[in-house]
Amino acid sequence: MADGTKQDQGKPQMRLILHSMPRALLAIGEVANHGAVKYSPDGWLRVPNGLERYTDALMRHVVGEGIEDADSDSGLLHAAHAAWNALARLELILRVKEAG
Repeated sequence: MADGTKQDQGKPQMRLILHSMPRALLAIGEVANHGAVKYSPDGWLRVPNGLERYTDALMRHVVGEGIEDADSDSGLLHAAHAAWNALARLELILRVKEAG
């Protein structure tokens, strides 16, 4: 039987994130769930001035981590909130870039 081929050179190796960082991804998922329950699912996409506001939130959580491990509102790690805000910023940036 001949060997199969797969043209995946240069493509992202998603396992490097999904399998290597499961705890971090679950923690970010908990932040996403908290936000969906508190506000609305995917409502963050419609927040006016989202990029600026998520940048500010990211910075607040980075600073907050210097004071205490967990956010007083959610009880979740500031680091997880910071990571979620970083992902939200990145998603908004990429959507604008993609839209041209």
